[in-house]
Amino acid sequence: MSRTDQHEVIAIAQAVGEALADDRIGRSATGRPSLGTADEREFARSIMSRHLDALAARHLAIGMDTMTADEELELGDAVLARVLGLGRIQPLLERADVNDIHIRGAASTWLKTTDGRRVSVAPVVDTDEELIELVRLVAARAGRSERRFDAANPELNLQLPDGSRLFATMEVSSRPSVIIRRHRFELSSLVELEEHGLVDEALSEFMTAAVLAKRNIVIAGGTGSGKTTMLRALLNEVPADERIITIEDAYELGLDRFEDLHPDYDMLQSRPANIEGRGAISMVDLTRMALRMDPDRVMVGEVRGAEAFPMLMAMSQGNNGSMCTMHADSTRTVFPKLAAYVSMAETGLPVETVNLLLATALHFVVHIQTIAGIRRVVSIREVVDADGARIVSNEVFKPGLDGRAVPGYPLRDATLSLLEEHGFDPAYLDKPDGWWNR
Repeated sequence: MSRTDQHEVIAIAQAVGEALADDRIGRSATGRPSLGTADEREFARSIMSRHLDALAARHLAIGMDTMTADEELELGDAVLARVLGLGRIQPLLERADVNDIHIRGAASTWLKTTDGRRVSVAPVVDTDEELIELVRLVAARAGRSERRFDAANPELNLQLPDGSRLFATMEVSSRPSVIIRRHRFELSSLVELEEHGLVDEALSEFMTAAVLAKRNIVIAGGTGSGKTTMLRALLNEVPADERIITIEDAYELGLDRFEDLHPDYDMLQSRPANIEGRGAISMVDLTRMALRMDPDRVMVGEVRGAEAFPMLMAMSQGNNGSMCTMHADSTRTVFPKLAAYVSMAETGLPVETVNLLLATALHFVVHIQTIAGIRRVVSIREVVDADGARIVSNEVFKPGLDGRAVPGYPLRDATLSLLEEHGFDPAYLDKPDGWWNR
């Protein structure tokens, strides 16, 4: 689309946006219900059509060629994407082969694809200021609470309508920056993860039994390794008659997308302070709230601070079957990181007591890593006990020759018996060098 066409997109989008804003204000003032997504899109399309007709009339009046049907459709799609979507980012967001989108002002746009490649594409804005305004527009439409993006509030974290997560910065970065991470809710079961190579049949059956046996599980890995995807798959193995509470910075687990699997649930999301510096709700606050909501299981989207302490307390006091994710480069390094997070809660507990809490609360730690562009479970560690400043654990699935997890140290008899009671076949552990496939 030419720069001239872009000017037309901006002009028509501004008119359509103003009409939508007026409609929203009018409905609020008269007590009428707001338009739903589909109705609002149809309303925007009708306003846009009138402006396209006016544009065609102006072209005819001065002897210019009018747009073809295909050109008009392209212009209309661009207007709707700017008003109700993410402008020129929207087509990238709709690509099936894109996992992440990295935008640095008007300078560059990079895509991380599903096969692990990084691809450079044309910039999605003409100026840095246009990117800032686009982020502000998205923030105004997306949140239930106030979302500012300016010099005083140089970062923004929100969820897009399709479930993707947008993080933006300005002022503190060399240029305005936007990172969009896609969340593929279609990958929602261990069987589907098996088909994509993240687990094999043995691991799938092992983890299903661990969930049914109400083992507390930490899923660790690096950024973009698939931790949330794995947690979502494990969550969907939970029996339908159990009550689940999720705690997240942004709604990424998508529990509401699986209501047939989890009819009794609540989703909690943290929020920043308002302009006056009030009203912040932290992950710690949400963890305490969750424990008063009669949960069978508590799922924490990502643990990275003082919320680790109330979560571990909940796990050790009867809320078995709870799970969380966290950043760590191995199963072993999860323990000192969790101990550090507990210290952020200013409990004053000595390290021996913290480790005893960890050993009492946790049962398994799962580590995911990207190998040759493919996400795979590489290690599972069983927590056994605490010995002073050390956590005693066994790596029951260890990295094989190609990095993929294979059976390692034998499970404790009591653990193996418990997993057998919930459907796990010990014969899976008799293939130490293989990668099981159905």
